[in-house]
Amino acid sequence: MTASDANRTEPGTIYMPTLRNLRFNLDPEKIATWNKDSIHLSQFMNTLSIFFPVGERFFIDSVRHYRDTVSDSELKKAVSTFIGQEAMHGREHDEYNGALFERIPATRSMENFVARLLKQVQRLPKSWQLSATIALEHFTAILADALLTEPRILEEADVRYSRLWLWHALEETEHKAVAYDVWVGVMGKGPYAYVLRTGGLLAASVIFWSIAIPFYLRVIFHEKQLTNIKGWGKLFQYTFGGIGVLRKLAAPWLDYFRPSFHPWDHDNRALLAQIDTLEKEIEAA
Repeated sequence: MTASDANRTEPGTIYMPTLRNLRFNLDPEKIATWNKDSIHLSQFMNTLSIFFPVGERFFIDSVRHYRDTVSDSELKKAVSTFIGQEAMHGREHDEYNGALFERIPATRSMENFVARLLKQVQRLPKSWQLSATIALEHFTAILADALLTEPRILEEADVRYSRLWLWHALEETEHKAVAYDVWVGVMGKGPYAYVLRTGGLLAASVIFWSIAIPFYLRVIFHEKQLTNIKGWGKLFQYTFGGIGVLRKLAAPWLDYFRPSFHPWDHDNRALLAQIDTLEKEIEAA
């Protein structure tokens, strides 16, 4: 029995994530071209990475605040592992982002902007912060599912960067319901909880893309690739065209607005079968 099999539970019950301490030793020289030698594709994913370390620290603080209110011992254990996994994600993306900061110093100010914004969010009531956390956890979970189910996204990518993104996606899938289960335990499922939950996703989505798109354009400007039509065409193919990763996120994004929604309603735990093999590859590298 693998570690993934040992954690497997029936839909609707707690799926226990596993804490892993993995290092990826990324080649900083490949930061701008690691995905198919394409600056547009590589820097699109690099732009997403800018948000991760500070965002994951926000998630940790948001969920940790409620850990002592959790009565279910299994959920409390899952919360502790969630915190550990997010800390590991932040550590590895700090190293990842360091290579980006060296190449484009302006990206460091982008991360600082996100950090300042989240500091302002932390002035809001704790329930609002948890609403933002579960909204963004939903977004990362559906993005992770897209990454894991569409092999063309990382096809021909540098193996170390590819492994990092796969590891991150798999662990986001493992713990995708932890913060949500804390939310239900704290807020319940009544009308106010529903409005605050769905309002959180609307606000988080608008704010995230209103920041991420200008960030990406600034990165492409620094790379002197704004007029590279072929590069833009490849990006469109992957985001809204034939592969259409972002286009395919629309339906699972909307699913969050069902009153009875739960992250494991989309039971993609079969994808986690690959995590044991991936972990061995990373440790052997």
